[in-house]
Amino acid sequence: MLVSYVFPLTFIVLWASAFATGSVATQDATPFAALAFRFAIVAVGFFGVAWVLSEFSKINRRDLKHSVITGLLFHGLYLGGCWYSFSVGIPAGVSALIVCIQPILTAILAGFLLGEQISFKNWIGLSFGFGGAAIVLGVDFGSEFAIDGLIANVIALVAITAGTIWQRKFSQTLPLATNNAFQALSAAVFHGCVMWWIEDPAIELTLSFGISMGWLVIAVSFGAFSILMYLINHNSASQTSALFFLVPPVAAIIGWILLNEGLTTLDMIGFIIASAGVYLATRKPIKSSTASE
Repeated sequence: MLVSYVFPLTFIVLWASAFATGSVATQDATPFAALAFRFAIVAVGFFGVAWVLSEFSKINRRDLKHSVITGLLFHGLYLGGCWYSFSVGIPAGVSALIVCIQPILTAILAGFLLGEQISFKNWIGLSFGFGGAAIVLGVDFGSEFAIDGLIANVIALVAITAGTIWQRKFSQTLPLATNNAFQALSAAVFHGCVMWWIEDPAIELTLSFGISMGWLVIAVSFGAFSILMYLINHNSASQTSALFFLVPPVAAIIGWILLNEGLTTLDMIGFIIASAGVYLATRKPIKSSTASE
């Protein structure tokens, strides 16, 4: 019972922290160079853990293929799309709100592809979650944004939705460390190729870059993503995805604490609405006692 509360809360805080630390990291590096550097380190770390745990004997070609696909979707296209949008001037709030559609899109596809039952109460929760996140972000849609950045955000939205579905349907048989290792390796190769293709790669090894990258590697890639894989494998795809509605509000609070960013009363109201939505969306239906009689 404790895990059912501690893991989701820990995931939300760690995942939300990536917005602030990612912003700091890209001040001293081009986005895809930073991502390639990050996931190269993550891959080495997870391969080391998998070797210590003697997990490599449990690998087969089919599982490896699904792990690589999930890694390309989650770490490659999703993160690459978000970080590219930041680099061309798309505000983090706009990117976060577009990606916030993901839980609703996942719930729809999970019904069709995974046969998951989404109750009316869950749908209400998803709606509340999206509305609360939108209030916190306070996006001005009257502004003009770079078209390529918006396209990158849509690609990120599709990628994280597909990655959640793919992990739930196909990638649950590999041990966790091995799965994460091959996902990170595929992402490092992907970002390395994109890095040489679309940007002049550069990384300045400053203290702020080292601290932010260390946090992204240890807390986010090792911590948050491992928890995410666990939650997807042990809960429905739609319930796990609903947690992402709390990421923008928590990211706003972290930005207020660490970066002195503004936090208004309206933000707190949005946080409460989003929290209520996530609670409704992630509640499992109570089984009737008569069902077992």
